[in-house]
Amino acid sequence: MRSRLLLLTILLSFSLGYSQEQTYSFTLEEAVQFALENNYAALNADRDIIDAQKQKWETIATGLPQISGAVNYQNQLIQQVLQLPGEIAGGDPGTFVEVVFGQPQQVSAAATLSQQIFDGSYIVGVQATKAFLSYSANNKEKTALEVRKQVVEAYGNVLLAQESVSILEKNKTTLEKNVYETKKLYENGLGDEESVDQLQITLSSIENQLKNALRLSEITVQMLNISMGLDLNAPTQLQEDLEDLTVSKIDLGILSTAFDISENVDYKLAENLNQQRYYEWKLARSRALPTLNAFASYGALSFAEQFSFFDNGQDWFEFSTIGVDLSIPIFSSLKRSASTQRAKIALEKAKTQLTEAEQQIRLQLENAKSNYVLAIEQYETSKENLALAERIENKNQIKYTEGLASSFELRQAQTQLYTAQQEYLQFMVEVINKKTELEIILNKQS
Repeated sequence: MRSRLLLLTILLSFSLGYSQEQTYSFTLEEAVQFALENNYAALNADRDIIDAQKQKWETIATGLPQISGAVNYQNQLIQQVLQLPGEIAGGDPGTFVEVVFGQPQQVSAAATLSQQIFDGSYIVGVQATKAFLSYSANNKEKTALEVRKQVVEAYGNVLLAQESVSILEKNKTTLEKNVYETKKLYENGLGDEESVDQLQITLSSIENQLKNALRLSEITVQMLNISMGLDLNAPTQLQEDLEDLTVSKIDLGILSTAFDISENVDYKLAENLNQQRYYEWKLARSRALPTLNAFASYGALSFAEQFSFFDNGQDWFEFSTIGVDLSIPIFSSLKRSASTQRAKIALEKAKTQLTEAEQQIRLQLENAKSNYVLAIEQYETSKENLALAERIENKNQIKYTEGLASSFELRQAQTQLYTAQQEYLQFMVEVINKKTELEIILNKQS
Protein backbone atom coordinates (compact mmCIF):
# COMPACT_ATOMS: atom_id res chain seq x y z
CA MET A 1 0.00 0.00 0.00
CA ARG A 2 2.82 2.36 0.92
CA SER A 3 4.63 1.59 -2.35
CA ARG A 4 1.48 2.42 -4.32
CA LEU A 5 1.12 5.73 -2.48
CA LEU A 6 4.77 6.52 -3.16
CA LEU A 7 4.36 5.73 -6.87
CA LEU A 8 1.21 7.89 -7.04
CA THR A 9 3.04 10.78 -5.35
CA ILE A 10 5.92 10.56 -7.82
CA LEU A 11 3.52 10.50 -10.80
CA LEU A 12 1.63 13.51 -9.45
CA SER A 13 4.89 15.38 -8.94
CA PHE A 14 5.92 14.76 -12.54
CA SER A 15 2.51 15.80 -13.88
CA LEU A 16 2.52 18.99 -11.82
CA GLY A 17 6.07 19.76 -12.93
CA TYR A 18 5.19 19.39 -16.59
CA SER A 19 1.99 21.37 -16.19
CA GLN A 20 3.86 24.40 -14.92
CA GLU A 21 4.70 27.07 -17.44
CA GLN A 22 8.09 26.66 -19.07
CA THR A 23 10.74 29.19 -18.06
CA TYR A 24 13.04 30.39 -20.84
CA SER A 25 16.67 31.33 -20.27
CA PHE A 26 18.86 32.91 -22.97
CA THR A 27 22.26 34.32 -23.66
CA LEU A 28 22.16 37.12 -26.23
CA GLU A 29 23.19 34.86 -29.10
CA GLU A 30 20.70 32.18 -28.02
CA ALA A 31 17.95 34.81 -27.97
CA VAL A 32 18.89 35.91 -31.49
CA GLN A 33 18.92 32.35 -32.83
CA PHE A 34 15.58 31.60 -31.17
CA ALA A 35 14.09 34.73 -32.71
CA LEU A 36 15.37 33.85 -36.19
CA GLU A 37 13.30 30.67 -35.98
CA ASN A 38 10.24 31.98 -34.14
CA ASN A 39 9.91 35.72 -34.74
CA TYR A 40 6.67 36.55 -36.56
CA ALA A 41 8.37 38.50 -39.35
CA ALA A 42 11.01 35.77 -39.77
CA LEU A 43 8.30 33.11 -40.11
CA ASN A 44 6.55 35.12 -42.81
CA ALA A 45 9.86 35.70 -44.61
CA ASP A 46 10.27 31.91 -44.82
CA ARG A 47 6.77 31.66 -46.23
CA ASP A 48 7.63 34.33 -48.81
CA ILE A 49 10.48 32.11 -50.06
CA ILE A 50 8.07 29.20 -50.52
CA ASP A 51 5.56 31.52 -52.19
CA ALA A 52 8.26 32.74 -54.62
CA GLN A 53 9.12 29.15 -55.52
CA LYS A 54 5.47 28.38 -56.20
CA GLN A 55 5.15 31.54 -58.28
CA LYS A 56 8.20 30.48 -60.32
CA TRP A 57 6.55 27.18 -61.19
CA GLU A 58 3.26 28.96 -61.89
CA THR A 59 5.07 31.10 -64.49
CA ILE A 60 6.88 28.12 -66.06
CA ALA A 61 3.69 26.04 -66.20
CA THR A 62 1.90 28.58 -68.41
CA GLY A 63 4.19 27.54 -71.28
CA LEU A 64 3.67 23.79 -70.77
CA PRO A 65 0.82 21.71 -72.25
CA GLN A 66 -2.61 22.61 -70.88
CA ILE A 67 -5.59 20.24 -71.00
CA SER A 68 -9.13 21.39 -70.32
CA GLY A 69 -12.44 19.59 -70.48
CA ALA A 70 -16.00 20.82 -70.99
CA VAL A 71 -19.43 19.23 -70.78
CA ASN A 72 -22.53 21.00 -72.12
CA TYR A 73 -26.16 19.98 -71.66
CA GLN A 74 -29.11 21.78 -73.30
CA ASN A 75 -32.86 21.16 -73.01
CA GLN A 76 -34.88 23.23 -75.47
CA LEU A 77 -38.18 23.58 -73.64
CA ILE A 78 -39.69 25.26 -76.70
CA GLN A 79 -37.90 24.38 -79.93
CA GLN A 80 -37.36 26.94 -82.61
CA VAL A 81 -39.64 26.63 -85.67
CA LEU A 82 -38.40 27.48 -89.18
CA GLN A 83 -40.51 28.09 -92.29
CA LEU A 84 -39.32 26.47 -95.51
CA PRO A 85 -40.78 26.88 -99.05
CA GLY A 86 -43.80 24.57 -99.58
CA GLU A 87 -42.36 23.13 -102.79
CA ILE A 88 -39.88 21.10 -100.71
CA ALA A 89 -42.76 19.06 -99.31
CA GLY A 90 -44.72 19.03 -102.58
CA GLY A 91 -46.84 22.04 -101.75
CA ASP A 92 -47.89 24.93 -103.93
CA PRO A 93 -45.45 27.70 -104.74
CA GLY A 94 -45.75 30.64 -102.35
CA THR A 95 -46.69 28.42 -99.44
CA PHE A 96 -44.48 27.50 -96.51
CA VAL A 97 -43.92 24.43 -94.40
CA GLU A 98 -43.16 24.75 -90.67
CA VAL A 99 -40.20 22.58 -89.69
CA VAL A 100 -38.47 21.84 -86.35
CA PHE A 101 -34.81 20.76 -86.68
CA GLY A 102 -33.13 18.44 -84.24
CA GLN A 103 -34.21 16.96 -80.92
CA PRO A 104 -34.95 19.00 -77.77
CA GLN A 105 -32.15 17.57 -75.60
CA GLN A 106 -28.47 17.70 -76.44
CA VAL A 107 -25.22 16.78 -74.63
CA SER A 108 -21.68 17.46 -75.77
CA ALA A 109 -18.38 16.58 -74.11
CA ALA A 110 -14.96 17.70 -75.32
CA ALA A 111 -11.31 17.87 -74.22
CA THR A 112 -8.84 20.41 -75.58
CA LEU A 113 -5.03 20.25 -75.53
CA SER A 114 -3.26 23.59 -76.00
CA GLN A 115 0.47 24.22 -76.30
CA GLN A 116 2.28 27.52 -76.40
CA ILE A 117 4.88 27.44 -79.21
CA PHE A 118 6.28 30.95 -79.05
CA ASP A 119 5.53 33.94 -76.82
CA GLY A 120 8.19 36.53 -76.08
CA SER A 121 6.53 37.60 -72.83
CA TYR A 122 6.66 33.99 -71.57
CA ILE A 123 10.41 33.79 -72.19
CA VAL A 124 10.98 37.05 -70.30
CA GLY A 125 8.69 35.90 -67.50
CA VAL A 126 10.68 32.69 -66.98
CA GLN A 127 13.94 34.69 -66.93
CA ALA A 128 12.46 37.11 -64.38
CA THR A 129 11.56 34.30 -61.94
CA LYS A 130 15.24 33.89 -61.07
CA ALA A 131 15.47 37.58 -60.16
CA PHE A 132 12.29 37.30 -58.09
CA LEU A 133 13.68 34.33 -56.16
CA SER A 134 16.85 36.33 -55.54
CA TYR A 135 14.77 39.24 -54.23
CA SER A 136 12.83 36.93 -51.88
CA ALA A 137 16.08 35.46 -50.53
CA ASN A 138 17.58 38.92 -50.00
CA ASN A 139 14.39 40.14 -48.37
CA LYS A 140 14.59 37.18 -45.97
CA GLU A 141 18.19 38.12 -45.17
CA LYS A 142 17.09 41.72 -44.57
CA THR A 143 14.36 40.51 -42.23
CA ALA A 144 16.84 38.32 -40.34
CA LEU A 145 19.19 41.29 -39.83
CA GLU A 146 16.31 43.46 -38.62
CA VAL A 147 15.24 40.72 -36.22
CA ARG A 148 18.80 40.44 -34.91
CA LYS A 149 18.96 44.20 -34.34
CA GLN A 150 15.54 44.21 -32.67
CA VAL A 151 16.47 41.37 -30.30
CA VAL A 152 19.86 42.90 -29.39
CA GLU A 153 18.19 46.21 -28.53
CA ALA A 154 15.42 44.51 -26.56
CA TYR A 155 17.91 42.28 -24.71
CA GLY A 156 20.05 45.30 -23.81
CA ASN A 157 16.99 47.21 -22.60
CA VAL A 158 16.06 44.36 -20.26
CA LEU A 159 19.57 44.32 -18.79
CA LEU A 160 19.49 48.12 -18.51
CA ALA A 161 16.17 48.04 -16.67
CA GLN A 162 17.32 45.28 -14.32
CA GLU A 163 20.59 47.06 -13.52
CA SER A 164 18.67 50.29 -12.94
CA VAL A 165 16.43 48.53 -10.43
CA SER A 166 19.45 47.10 -8.61
CA ILE A 167 21.23 50.46 -8.43
CA LEU A 168 18.12 52.36 -7.38
CA GLU A 169 17.42 49.86 -4.62
CA LYS A 170 20.95 50.41 -3.26
CA ASN A 171 20.54 54.17 -3.51
CA LYS A 172 17.21 53.96 -1.73
CA THR A 173 18.74 51.92 1.10
CA THR A 174 21.53 54.47 1.53
CA LEU A 175 19.09 57.40 1.49
CA GLU A 176 16.76 55.76 3.98
CA LYS A 177 19.72 55.41 6.33
CA ASN A 178 20.65 59.08 5.78
CA VAL A 179 17.08 60.24 6.44
CA TYR A 180 16.79 58.07 9.58
CA GLU A 181 20.08 59.34 11.05
CA THR A 182 19.31 62.97 10.18
CA LYS A 183 15.87 62.72 11.79
CA LYS A 184 17.42 61.36 14.95
CA LEU A 185 19.92 64.23 15.01
CA TYR A 186 17.09 66.73 14.50
CA GLU A 187 14.97 65.14 17.23
CA ASN A 188 17.92 65.36 19.59
CA GLY A 189 18.49 69.01 18.72
CA LEU A 190 21.74 68.38 16.86
CA GLY A 191 20.44 69.11 13.36
CA ASP A 192 17.95 71.25 11.48
CA GLU A 193 14.64 70.41 9.82
CA GLU A 194 15.84 71.63 6.42
CA SER A 195 18.44 68.87 6.30
CA VAL A 196 15.71 66.28 6.84
CA ASP A 197 13.57 67.84 4.14
CA GLN A 198 16.46 67.98 1.63
CA LEU A 199 17.19 64.28 2.05
CA GLN A 200 13.48 63.40 2.03
CA ILE A 201 13.09 65.13 -1.35
CA THR A 202 15.94 63.05 -2.77
CA LEU A 203 14.51 59.86 -1.26
CA SER A 204 11.05 60.53 -2.72
CA SER A 205 12.58 61.10 -6.13
CA ILE A 206 14.54 57.84 -5.95
CA GLU A 207 11.45 55.93 -4.80
CA ASN A 208 9.50 57.18 -7.83
CA GLN A 209 12.37 56.28 -10.15
CA LEU A 210 12.52 52.81 -8.61
CA LYS A 211 8.79 52.24 -9.13
CA ASN A 212 9.12 53.32 -12.74
CA ALA A 213 12.20 51.11 -13.23
CA LEU A 214 10.30 48.10 -11.89
CA ARG A 215 7.47 48.74 -14.35
CA LEU A 216 9.96 49.19 -17.20
CA SER A 217 11.69 45.97 -16.22
CA GLU A 218 8.46 44.05 -16.84
CA ILE A 219 7.69 45.90 -20.06
CA THR A 220 11.18 45.37 -21.51
CA VAL A 221 10.90 41.61 -20.90
CA GLN A 222 7.56 41.63 -22.71
CA MET A 223 9.13 43.51 -25.63
CA LEU A 224 11.93 40.94 -25.76
CA ASN A 225 9.37 38.12 -25.73
CA ILE A 226 7.51 39.62 -28.69
CA SER A 227 10.71 40.14 -30.65
CA MET A 228 11.61 36.46 -30.09
CA GLY A 229 8.14 35.19 -30.99
CA LEU A 230 7.27 34.13 -27.44
CA ASP A 231 4.04 34.74 -25.61
CA LEU A 232 3.89 38.25 -24.16
CA ASN A 233 3.93 37.04 -20.54
CA ALA A 234 6.26 34.05 -20.94
CA PRO A 235 8.71 33.83 -18.01
CA THR A 236 12.07 34.76 -19.52
CA GLN A 237 15.46 35.02 -17.83
CA LEU A 238 18.68 36.51 -19.18
CA GLN A 239 22.02 34.82 -18.63
CA GLU A 240 24.22 37.77 -19.62
CA ASP A 241 25.61 40.53 -17.43
CA LEU A 242 25.39 44.03 -18.92
CA GLU A 243 28.97 45.02 -18.17
CA ASP A 244 30.46 41.70 -19.33
CA LEU A 245 28.38 41.82 -22.51
CA THR A 246 29.55 45.39 -23.17
CA VAL A 247 33.20 44.45 -22.75
CA SER A 248 32.75 41.54 -25.17
CA LYS A 249 31.36 43.99 -27.75
CA ILE A 250 34.41 46.24 -27.68
CA ASP A 251 36.48 45.30 -30.71
CA LEU A 252 38.18 48.13 -32.55
CA GLY A 253 39.56 45.59 -35.00
CA ILE A 254 36.19 45.56 -36.74
CA LEU A 255 36.92 49.09 -37.99
CA SER A 256 39.58 47.72 -40.35
CA THR A 257 37.36 44.93 -41.72
CA ALA A 258 37.40 44.83 -45.52
CA PHE A 259 34.06 46.00 -46.87
CA ASP A 260 32.53 44.17 -49.82
CA ILE A 261 29.49 46.21 -50.79
CA SER A 262 28.11 43.35 -52.87
CA GLU A 263 27.52 41.49 -49.58
CA ASN A 264 25.47 44.34 -48.11
CA VAL A 265 21.79 43.38 -48.11
CA ASP A 266 20.54 46.88 -48.97
CA TYR A 267 22.83 46.92 -52.01
CA LYS A 268 21.55 43.47 -53.01
CA LEU A 269 17.97 44.73 -52.85
CA ALA A 270 18.90 47.77 -54.97
CA GLU A 271 20.41 45.37 -57.52
CA ASN A 272 17.17 43.35 -57.45
CA LEU A 273 15.24 46.50 -58.33
CA ASN A 274 17.63 47.11 -61.20
CA GLN A 275 17.06 43.57 -62.48
CA GLN A 276 13.30 43.95 -62.15
CA ARG A 277 13.32 47.13 -64.26
CA TYR A 278 15.51 45.40 -66.87
CA TYR A 279 13.04 42.55 -67.29
CA GLU A 280 10.14 45.01 -67.42
CA TRP A 281 11.93 46.70 -70.32
CA LYS A 282 12.44 43.34 -72.06
CA LEU A 283 8.77 42.50 -71.48
CA ALA A 284 7.67 45.77 -73.09
CA ARG A 285 9.85 45.02 -76.13
CA SER A 286 8.54 41.44 -76.40
CA ARG A 287 4.99 42.69 -76.93
CA ALA A 288 5.97 43.64 -80.51
CA LEU A 289 6.74 39.98 -81.31
CA PRO A 290 4.17 37.54 -82.71
CA THR A 291 2.70 34.74 -80.61
CA LEU A 292 2.08 31.21 -81.84
CA ASN A 293 -0.07 28.57 -80.13
CA ALA A 294 -1.26 25.12 -81.19
CA PHE A 295 -4.36 23.26 -80.08
CA ALA A 296 -6.13 19.93 -80.56
CA SER A 297 -9.59 18.97 -79.38
CA TYR A 298 -11.70 15.82 -79.33
CA GLY A 299 -15.29 15.36 -78.26
CA ALA A 300 -18.66 13.69 -78.83
CA LEU A 301 -22.23 14.95 -79.30
CA SER A 302 -25.55 13.21 -78.64
CA PHE A 303 -29.25 14.12 -79.14
CA ALA A 304 -32.46 12.69 -77.63
CA GLU A 305 -36.15 13.38 -77.12
CA GLN A 306 -35.82 12.41 -73.44
CA PHE A 307 -32.80 12.35 -71.10
CA SER A 308 -31.44 8.96 -72.10
CA PHE A 309 -27.77 9.77 -72.61
CA PHE A 310 -26.57 7.08 -70.21
CA ASP A 311 -28.70 4.31 -71.76
CA ASN A 312 -27.15 1.51 -73.79
CA GLY A 313 -27.47 2.06 -77.50
CA GLN A 314 -27.48 5.85 -77.25
CA ASP A 315 -25.86 7.33 -80.34
CA TRP A 316 -22.78 9.56 -79.86
CA PHE A 317 -21.22 11.45 -82.74
CA GLU A 318 -17.51 12.16 -82.46
CA PHE A 319 -15.70 15.28 -83.61
CA SER A 320 -12.05 16.38 -83.54
CA THR A 321 -10.07 19.51 -84.44
CA ILE A 322 -6.42 20.53 -84.64
CA GLY A 323 -5.05 23.95 -85.45
CA VAL A 324 -2.65 26.77 -84.78
CA ASP A 325 -3.25 30.33 -83.68
CA LEU A 326 -0.84 33.00 -84.89
CA SER A 327 -1.19 36.57 -83.61
CA ILE A 328 0.94 39.30 -85.18
CA PRO A 329 1.01 42.84 -83.71
CA ILE A 330 0.87 45.25 -86.63
CA PHE A 331 -0.01 48.76 -85.51
CA SER A 332 -0.85 50.14 -82.06
CA SER A 333 -0.72 53.89 -82.76
CA LEU A 334 2.74 53.97 -81.09
CA LYS A 335 1.31 52.61 -77.82
CA ARG A 336 3.89 49.79 -77.63
CA SER A 337 6.68 52.23 -78.48
CA ALA A 338 5.64 54.56 -75.66
CA SER A 339 5.41 51.63 -73.22
CA THR A 340 8.91 50.46 -74.19
CA GLN A 341 10.34 53.95 -73.81
CA ARG A 342 8.78 54.33 -70.36
CA ALA A 343 10.27 50.98 -69.32
CA LYS A 344 13.66 52.14 -70.59
CA ILE A 345 13.37 55.34 -68.54
CA ALA A 346 12.49 53.29 -65.44
CA LEU A 347 15.57 51.12 -66.06
CA GLU A 348 17.83 54.20 -66.28
CA LYS A 349 16.32 55.52 -63.05
CA ALA A 350 17.01 52.18 -61.35
CA LYS A 351 20.65 52.35 -62.45
CA THR A 352 20.92 55.83 -60.95
CA GLN A 353 19.27 54.61 -57.73
CA LEU A 354 21.77 51.74 -57.55
CA THR A 355 24.67 54.22 -57.74
CA GLU A 356 22.99 56.39 -55.11
CA ALA A 357 22.42 53.36 -52.87
CA GLU A 358 26.12 52.46 -53.08
CA GLN A 359 27.16 55.95 -52.00
CA GLN A 360 24.60 56.04 -49.18
CA ILE A 361 25.70 52.63 -47.87
CA ARG A 362 29.35 53.72 -47.84
CA LEU A 363 28.32 56.86 -45.94
CA GLN A 364 26.29 54.75 -43.49
CA LEU A 365 29.38 52.60 -42.91
CA GLU A 366 31.55 55.58 -42.04
CA ASN A 367 28.83 56.99 -39.81
CA ALA A 368 28.37 53.61 -38.07
CA LYS A 369 32.13 53.38 -37.45
CA SER A 370 32.15 56.89 -35.98
CA ASN A 371 29.15 56.15 -33.77
CA TYR A 372 30.71 52.91 -32.55
CA VAL A 373 33.99 54.62 -31.62
CA LEU A 374 32.04 57.42 -29.91
CA ALA A 375 29.96 54.89 -27.94
CA ILE A 376 33.15 53.19 -26.68
CA GLU A 377 34.71 56.53 -25.74
CA GLN A 378 31.54 57.61 -23.91
CA TYR A 379 31.41 54.27 -22.11
CA GLU A 380 35.01 54.56 -20.92
CA THR A 381 34.51 58.19 -19.89
CA SER A 382 31.27 57.40 -18.06
CA LYS A 383 33.03 54.56 -16.24
CA GLU A 384 35.71 56.97 -15.02
CA ASN A 385 33.11 59.60 -14.14
CA LEU A 386 31.15 57.02 -12.16
CA ALA A 387 34.21 56.14 -10.11
CA LEU A 388 34.82 59.83 -9.44
CA ALA A 389 31.17 60.46 -8.53
CA GLU A 390 31.23 57.49 -6.13
CA ARG A 391 34.33 58.86 -4.41
CA ILE A 392 32.84 62.34 -4.17
CA GLU A 393 29.57 61.00 -2.78
CA ASN A 394 31.42 58.79 -0.29
CA LYS A 395 33.53 61.73 0.94
CA ASN A 396 30.44 63.87 1.35
CA GLN A 397 28.74 61.05 3.26
CA ILE A 398 31.66 61.03 5.69
CA LYS A 399 31.75 64.84 5.94
CA TYR A 400 28.00 64.97 6.48
CA THR A 401 28.19 62.38 9.24
CA GLU A 402 30.95 64.39 10.92
CA GLY A 403 29.05 67.63 10.47
CA LEU A 404 31.54 69.07 7.98
CA ALA A 405 29.14 69.13 5.02
CA SER A 406 25.56 70.33 4.71
CA SER A 407 22.61 68.27 3.51
CA PHE A 408 22.54 70.41 0.38
CA GLU A 409 26.14 69.46 -0.45
CA LEU A 410 25.36 65.81 0.19
CA ARG A 411 22.28 65.99 -2.01
CA GLN A 412 24.34 67.56 -4.82
CA ALA A 413 26.91 64.77 -4.58
CA GLN A 414 24.17 62.13 -4.57
CA THR A 415 22.40 63.67 -7.57
CA GLN A 416 25.70 63.76 -9.44
CA LEU A 417 26.25 60.09 -8.60
CA TYR A 418 22.78 59.07 -9.76
CA THR A 419 23.30 60.86 -13.08
CA ALA A 420 26.68 59.17 -13.53
CA GLN A 421 25.11 55.78 -12.81
CA GLN A 422 22.40 56.19 -15.43
CA GLU A 423 24.85 57.52 -18.02
CA TYR A 424 27.12 54.55 -17.40
CA LEU A 425 24.27 52.10 -17.94
CA GLN A 426 23.03 53.91 -21.03
CA PHE A 427 26.45 54.08 -22.67
CA MET A 428 26.96 50.35 -22.11
CA VAL A 429 23.78 49.69 -24.06
CA GLU A 430 24.96 52.15 -26.73
CA VAL A 431 28.16 50.14 -27.25
CA ILE A 432 26.13 46.96 -27.78
CA ASN A 433 23.66 48.59 -30.17
CA LYS A 434 26.24 50.52 -32.21
CA LYS A 435 28.35 47.38 -32.62
CA THR A 436 25.28 45.57 -33.97
CA GLU A 437 24.50 48.38 -36.43
CA LEU A 438 28.06 48.27 -37.75
CA GLU A 439 27.96 44.47 -38.08
CA ILE A 440 24.71 44.68 -40.07
CA ILE A 441 26.24 47.07 -42.62
CA LEU A 442 29.34 44.86 -42.89
CA ASN A 443 27.12 41.75 -42.96
CA LYS A 444 29.27 40.32 -40.21
CA GLN A 445 28.00 38.73 -37.00
CA SER A 446 30.16 38.54 -33.91
